Amino acid sequence: MKNPKVPDYLLGKYQLIGTVTFSVLFALVFLNIYIPFSDTAWFGLGNSVMFLMTIAFSVAAIMILIASRMLMYRTKNLYEMTYAAYTFWCLMEIVVISAVYTKVTMDVMGSLSESPWAIFGRTLLYASIALGVPYLIAGMYFAIIDKNKTIRLMNYDNVVSDEPIKPETQKITLFDNSGSLKLSLSPENLYYIESDDNYIKVWYTDNKGELKQYMLRCRLKTVEESFKDTGLVRCHRKYIVNIKKVKVLRKESEGYVLDLDNEEIQPLTVTKTYTDSVLSHFTGESPLLEPIDY
Repeated sequence: MKNPKVPDYLLGKYQLIGTVTFSVLFALVFLNIYIPFSDTAWFGLGNSVMFLMTIAFSVAAIMILIASRMLMYRTKNLYEMTYAAYTFWCLMEIVVISAVYTKVTMDVMGSLSESPWAIFGRTLLYASIALGVPYLIAGMYFAIIDKNKTIRLMNYDNVVSDEPIKPETQKITLFDNSGSLKLSLSPENLYYIESDDNYIKVWYTDNKGELKQYMLRCRLKTVEESFKDTGLVRCHRKYIVNIKKVKVLRKESEGYVLDLDNEEIQPLTVTKTYTDSVLSHFTGESPLLEPIDY
């Protein structure tokens, strides 16, 4: 079974910042509870040397988390982050911080009855709690927020309607995450919609035929679900295309490519996940499997 992808709401800029901030605060509270019961805890604020060492280690640990999450954010579009990869990434953060703490402990405490591996093992356990718990809580919080936004947007009759709409009156109406109407346009004017972190860019032509871009805060997944079974089709993790604007569908060595009927727009790549869904609009056949986007 294919390992599912991590939802975009876990990899957004603000979500990553929120996760790091909450994890640091949780870890500080946890360490203050843990220190009095530990034989190898050298954290302290009274002694000037220990105070400087405590500050230095805390800053180092925070910088490790920030650097890790920045790297995650920078590389998220280079490959598909699966749950297994995301879990491994988080575990490596814990391992690195535990290794740094063990090294500092050996240097600060001097000779100890415990071996470095014993200290590392115990540190790894406590670090897993200090960071693992806030990771889980932050993930569940962002999942609930994302679900509530999707439900709220799907409740707007202007976004999706069970009643058939006459072609001449049909409009593509887009709301932001707060439920505010931001853009309404005819399908004939829409070319494609592009994901940009927690925003989407809508590419369309105005009444003069000039290509325009409109950005609003909304998830591409929400748009995909809102306009399912219409001419708006997901062709890539970052793109939803208006099939009626496709001029040429061509097969290249790395997959299918869509040329739209506007020379200002670069060709859009069709990724393997969405190939069957896109081809069904040209062959008239239903896709064997619905593309899954978590």
